Amino acid sequence: MNDERINESAFQKFGGTVRQPVSITQSSLVKTSCLTVDQPLPLVIEPAVKEINLIAWARSAREYLEAELLQHGAILFRNFNLETVSGFEQFAKTVSPQLLDYRERSSPRSLIKRGIYTSTEYPPDKYIQFHNEQSYARSWPMKLWFFCMRPPDTKGATPIADGRRVLELLDPQLTMRFREKKVLYVRNYQQGIGLSWEESFQTKDRAEVEEYCRQANIDFEWKDHNGLRTRQVFDTIVPHPKTGELVWFEHTAFFHVTSLEPSMRKSFLAEFKQEDLPFNTYYGDGSPIAESDLEAIRHAYQQRAVTFRWQKSDLLLIDNMLVSHSRESYTGPRKILVAMAELYRPDQN
Repeated sequence: MNDERINESAFQKFGGTVRQPVSITQSSLVKTSCLTVDQPLPLVIEPAVKEINLIAWARSAREYLEAELLQHGAILFRNFNLETVSGFEQFAKTVSPQLLDYRERSSPRSLIKRGIYTSTEYPPDKYIQFHNEQSYARSWPMKLWFFCMRPPDTKGATPIADGRRVLELLDPQLTMRFREKKVLYVRNYQQGIGLSWEESFQTKDRAEVEEYCRQANIDFEWKDHNGLRTRQVFDTIVPHPKTGELVWFEHTAFFHVTSLEPSMRKSFLAEFKQEDLPFNTYYGDGSPIAESDLEAIRHAYQQRAVTFRWQKSDLLLIDNMLVSHSRESYTGPRKILVAMAELYRPDQN
């Protein structure tokens, strides 16, 4: 844990005065804990004094937060006076100054304001499987922010899992197969099912899509009825750029046809060939992924899953490479906002 220092001017913003530098880890401004004694994910940070200015504190604590995020993988800010979209935006930008636009989309979201989106707008009765945000793309956000404006009536948690620990659970023979073969993501953009290519790439210009695909090394093929098919091969085991730790990082099971509920899968396969589905995954050589491998991946996620009930104004920061996320089904209104930050391009690092 870093021994970050807060200077006098920062403390004055909290309404107090201090004569000497005070360590964040020793100050009475915030307190830290974990959800359970034996579970370091996520680190929970709460106010230790009333009326703390969270944004001012975060401005002085950025190095501390970076170090804790790399250690724990996720930080849950709880019980702070953070009520509005603007407050969420300001706090996120204090830690991550440049929020990202949602490009090469895979799920429906609504734009709230620049860089702020709703969480995935899937039906509330559907479970969203574990995945790392945009691990199907050539570049992805290193940081994800989730902000709870309204918790659901029941369930609706955002379970998270540490990719370092997930990798430890996977059988060495399984990981060797993915090291050697990698994973192939196949996406079909078509009218009336899933996202159109216009929505995913945020343009109506085919030439722009083609240029984007060439720049991102995406194989693409235009299909009948204004359709588009893309193919990309990726590693599923990658080193974290800051710690060097190997992590399990992918969309393999989530994008596979077996992630669909049996009735929905039957309906899809009655209408489409597997290669024409909106999403599907294969080993990198194009061969089918063994069902036992998919089940092993899902089982490892469930064994490492950490779940907490959303509270109003909760703010969860995760390192998108260290930690994957999912979503429970839920009842009642649920409003979770999302921001992404710090675009990482492996080919440029």
